[in-house]
Amino acid sequence: MYDTDKRFRRSSWDVDTGAPYHDWQARTVIVVTCPGQGSQTPGFLAPWLVDDESRALLDRYSDVSGVDLVRHGTESDAQTIRDTAIAQPLIVAASLLALHALRAAARGAAIGGIAGHSVGEAAAAAGAGILSEDDALRFVRARALSMAEAAAAAPTGMSAVLGGDPDAVVAHVTALGLEPANYNGGGQIVAAGPLDALARLAEEPLRGTRVVPLQVAGAFHSRFMQPAREALAQAVAGLTVADPALTIWTNRDGSPVGSGARFLELMIGQVASPVRWDLCMASFERSGITGFIELAPAGALTGLARRGLKGVPAVAVKTPDDIPAAVELLAADETGPSS
Repeated sequence: MYDTDKRFRRSSWDVDTGAPYHDWQARTVIVVTCPGQGSQTPGFLAPWLVDDESRALLDRYSDVSGVDLVRHGTESDAQTIRDTAIAQPLIVAASLLALHALRAAARGAAIGGIAGHSVGEAAAAAGAGILSEDDALRFVRARALSMAEAAAAAPTGMSAVLGGDPDAVVAHVTALGLEPANYNGGGQIVAAGPLDALARLAEEPLRGTRVVPLQVAGAFHSRFMQPAREALAQAVAGLTVADPALTIWTNRDGSPVGSGARFLELMIGQVASPVRWDLCMASFERSGITGFIELAPAGALTGLARRGLKGVPAVAVKTPDDIPAAVELLAADETGPSS
């Protein structure tokens, strides 16, 4: 995809009409990102539901996912929405709502690429046209249920390790019987494994690091999720898949993926393998991105981008009030087709 002067074939998508178009560019322009589990907070969808169209979309997403997303996104407490079977559809639905709002407001500006963190890859797959929105939510429902079942088999969890040399952090968590599950970049690695080992990590942090327990229900992206990977592969075997109409990067190694079928395989495998968001950000940087937009429930990836992609403007779309800033970023970078 890349040649020696870093030019590449950009597959873009007209955010006004939804139609793909392709042109040669020397850089990607703006990357849109979709966050993962742990980004949800009580009531975070309430601002979006003031809009009738967004409310109707969320009602439809609720029907498809089998989860009352309206109630859980507006009324449920933190413990309730921590449940994997609720959290994952809720997060992906929020990103899809924000994506709709961005498309409606951007009036023809082009997005240069899309990527998701962990379960956010399902929203990114829908944004890139690999899966329909309904199939993306069906995928997430199957993913959430299989991961919840695997998590129930043993008391496990995840903790973020902030700071420290990455190699030293990995060696430390491994020595405690944990696995590095997310390499998030920006000085953050997430460890996954048994709760007693996570407690030891909190009691015995590596010098120069800080340990923060995460609001997730299991040791995701680790060996504990192998049964979930196998169950998910069977559950989604009948989904209709298309090749991406928009550049999309994988959590496996940060590389762009041109095959929709391959991207689906990678999403299935991802539940039991590490998320390499650090490599995604490195790939964004090599591509020459000039802006970063994070869809709802936004904040975590924007923070990582500000540390790992220094100098790249970033917008977190937490509520509809943030859409104008995202549109402004798109408009400021719109260069039009190259000759």
